[in-house]
Amino acid sequence: LAPVAWVIAAGFRTQISLLIGEFWFTPNLAAFEEVLFSKTSDFLSNFRNSLIVALASTLLVLVAATLGAWSLHRMGVPAWLRHSLLGWSMLFHMIPPITLAGAWYALFRSIGLDNTLTGIILAHATLNLPMALWLMSVFVADVPVELEEAARIDGATTPVLLRAIVLPLVAPGLAATAVLCFVFSWNEFAVALTLSNKLTATVPVAIAKFAQDFEIQYTQMAASAALSIIPAVLLLLVCQRYIVKGLTMGAVK
Repeated sequence: LAPVAWVIAAGFRTQISLLIGEFWFTPNLAAFEEVLFSKTSDFLSNFRNSLIVALASTLLVLVAATLGAWSLHRMGVPAWLRHSLLGWSMLFHMIPPITLAGAWYALFRSIGLDNTLTGIILAHATLNLPMALWLMSVFVADVPVELEEAARIDGATTPVLLRAIVLPLVAPGLAATAVLCFVFSWNEFAVALTLSNKLTATVPVAIAKFAQDFEIQYTQMAASAALSIIPAVLLLLVCQRYIVKGLTMGAVK
């Protein structure tokens, strides 16, 4: 926590105090006021963009990963095909996102999605889907098949089965996956920088803009970083019980 504490404390310093390395300093809110209320700062709109992108991409990933994992384990997919798909997902997840950014920019530009939040949402969903598919496959595989068979006998259709049986049982997995996908999307920089402009920039891109040609605004950068931590911390606090349950599920039988 020491680096995080140092960054938060730097947001309450003046630029001079930070650069000369004063140990004791008088806290002030000048950097936060500059970031939040200055007419030259777009941080609040960037913050809103990040919320939209992270929430939308996380929702897309959860839907696709849950349906994909259930299909792989419950629709008679051969084991070799299931393992091949999951293996390919793992390999794709290892690819550095920056290597895909150029191709995505050319693709989105050709279909009119360049410099739009929709393009960034689709890109982040693509980046996080392999990890989510792996995680949800583990949780879906732990759902007893007998419960689903009993629901089928009672006349449950597939949508009813997923909503009433599968989703409640994999809720801890959904919570853990949602937090990871949200945080990864919130912090992603390279792809967001390539696919965005001033109006659609996200928080990491906004923080990087404080490093200018002739000046690096360290305190404003620190204040922005401190503010950017808030959504992830709140999400972790809300989902903590489900995350712990999800991470330990299957450890004790």
